[in-house]
Amino acid sequence: MSTAPAPTPAVNKSAGVPRSMVPDPGWFDRDQTKFGDWWREIRLFLKSNRVNRTNNRITAILARLREGVAGIYAQRKLDKLDKDNNTQDWDDFVKELKMTFSDKSKAADAEWKIETFKQGKQNTADFIIKFEALAMKADTDELHAIFLLKKNI
Repeated sequence: MSTAPAPTPAVNKSAGVPRSMVPDPGWFDRDQTKFGDWWREIRLFLKSNRVNRTNNRITAILARLREGVAGIYAQRKLDKLDKDNNTQDWDDFVKELKMTFSDKSKAADAEWKIETFKQGKQNTADFIIKFEALAMKADTDELHAIFLLKKNI
């Protein structure tokens, strides 16, 4: 009885990473509750495919915005980039994208939770991981996060 070898996953030759390891994040259609997950997936996708140039990154993101407000945003941004010869600062683009599409209620909830989050009896490593996740969701600056961390231990 012979066993067939396991199928080898397709490899992205330029990145040397199995394609199935970091799938295309797909479309984003303005559902703010899904933006955080989609944003993480698009960042992983860009990184794994070594999309490093700002205009290429912006183009890849705009290509995945469609329908309704997201589609209109992509069209307006593309028109502006065409007019300005494809120049935009990456950090400014990310800030604008997050302001436009992120779930503001999640950030507000995280802000409230981080203010009252206590270590209690939980393991220190678990507490730190949860605290850092809340600080990131709340978009808390580093100094304020340190203050809250000291206060909440």
